[in-house]
Amino acid sequence: MCGIIGYIGDRKACDVIVDGLKRLEYRGYDSVGVVTDNDGKLYIKKGAGKISELEVKLNLSELPGNRGIGHTRWATHGVPDDTNAHPHTDCTGKIALVHNGIIENYLELKEELIKKGHRFKSDTDTEVIAHLIEEELKTERDFEKALRNALNKLKGSFALGIIYSEDKEHLYFVRHESPLVLGIGNGEMFAASDIPAFLPYTNKAVFIDDGEYVILSKEDYKVKDFRTGAIKEKEVHVIKWSLEMAEKQGYPHFMLKEIYEQPRAVKDAIYGNAEFIDEVAKEISGYDKIFIVAMGTSYHAGIVGKYLFQRLAKKVPIVEEASEFRYEAEEVIDKNTLVIAITQSGETADTLAAIRLAKKRGAKTLSIVNVVGSMATRISDLVLYTHAGPEIGVAATKTYTTQLTVLTMLAIALARHLRTTDEKYLNTLEEELYKLPELLNEALKHADGLKALAKKLKEKRDFFYIGRGISVATALEGALKLKEISYIHAEGLSAGELKHGPLALIEEGVPVVAIAPSGKTFDKIVSNVEEAKARKGFIISLGDNEELMKISDVFLRMPEVDELLSPIIYVVPLQIFAYHLAVIRGNDPDKPRNLAKSVTVE
Repeated sequence: MCGIIGYIGDRKACDVIVDGLKRLEYRGYDSVGVVTDNDGKLYIKKGAGKISELEVKLNLSELPGNRGIGHTRWATHGVPDDTNAHPHTDCTGKIALVHNGIIENYLELKEELIKKGHRFKSDTDTEVIAHLIEEELKTERDFEKALRNALNKLKGSFALGIIYSEDKEHLYFVRHESPLVLGIGNGEMFAASDIPAFLPYTNKAVFIDDGEYVILSKEDYKVKDFRTGAIKEKEVHVIKWSLEMAEKQGYPHFMLKEIYEQPRAVKDAIYGNAEFIDEVAKEISGYDKIFIVAMGTSYHAGIVGKYLFQRLAKKVPIVEEASEFRYEAEEVIDKNTLVIAITQSGETADTLAAIRLAKKRGAKTLSIVNVVGSMATRISDLVLYTHAGPEIGVAATKTYTTQLTVLTMLAIALARHLRTTDEKYLNTLEEELYKLPELLNEALKHADGLKALAKKLKEKRDFFYIGRGISVATALEGALKLKEISYIHAEGLSAGELKHGPLALIEEGVPVVAIAPSGKTFDKIVSNVEEAKARKGFIISLGDNEELMKISDVFLRMPEVDELLSPIIYVVPLQIFAYHLAVIRGNDPDKPRNLAKSVTVE
């Protein structure tokens, strides 16, 4: 949520900042603001709306100066309007700042500051920080020390970008439970919520940890602990993503581009983990109490992981939404527990809280993450990367299929180490795994037919997605994709649950999407489809058995693949279908309403 970009160097700051904000649009936002400094005077322009609109309306290109900070806001306190847009200033107008996160004690601080004569202009929690720094400067003339004093009075999560007109050589940035990364250039420096914001200018990055602040100048940066002021040594990472990887490459939307990148992404996930997976499997093999924690699409990946672990390694993980785990599981977590966290961004607030709880209780933690250097990777005992590359579209596509790929590899390696599954079968499954990229290309060939189907069904109000066994996760993910970007109600469920209530909602013409690969429950789901067909439901089925075709209105023939690998293949047509429905209905699939790429507040 929210996006921050800061720049100091010789370029025109507003150009770099606006460009960076456009690359952060996927995070979700309702308003935009930019502050620049020119010879000790701050210039601020901000307003509610989209960057493309405000760039013209506010004449952002007119902002002078070579240092500045920009922000895209996702409202948490105060309605999304021009006044509540960031940046916010103190009473003197010398301090301006932007904020990603939530200040939990802002009301208490605000009341104290008002009593001391401070005048507030907005309804946000953010403005409190500017006034708090101003107040500290009354007794501490050194800005850095005043900043640190103020930071230590804040409770909550925050990434901050701060500019002070009387300090013409620096920008200040802070991280505490909200993402922040530096870009290290040649005679110029950047700070942002995510790497794509500065990737056109540098591929050298420094990841900031919780409780740290940064003093940024044109030529240098210093990272310090905001509790003690101690200097922190930081590693410079070289980012291997190309700028081209983060751009549309001729596709109308990032989501469609990323759907078509899945054969490459899955291949990279396989080869990127081939030499590490056995070592990780060995290290976790002794744990029988296992939790998989995640949110959203990553939670659906966790459900697939549960089936893989119990089928292959004979381990039975509990899959828990991270937001619930952190409040309900504390008493059962101990040093004999393994907690596997799945998060594409590595910055999801609830998942990070779950990891921290697990570590506090002495559990072993393993994170499956896409973003190198993200917070989850820095606080976990073990890490497996998905190697999907940057995913700009809010609705997860390639990060999901690469999560499934890594979980499959881990389950195979674990079963092999524990000798819980026949080695011949494991070898066959592994051989099929390496063929997944070409099978994904086969699944992508349904695109034209799915576009036509989307046109036919664009006015439908309700969809039901059903599956059995491991395919339940695919049903859940297919329904989520439809809800996220087409704004059509969709329900994903186990097909066995139909007759226990949901069947009452199936009537003539209601679309029922059946995920039905050949496997141990194929006969059962055929019976479930017949139940829906008898109620005159419109049956769309995905499978590799023609028996299903006989009872379907639309049959998508899928490549033959082991049932345990089918979630990686079968989700692709569901992604494409949701994409086309969204576009046909006039929605922007890259920026679904009310949603953000990375949920960094609880």
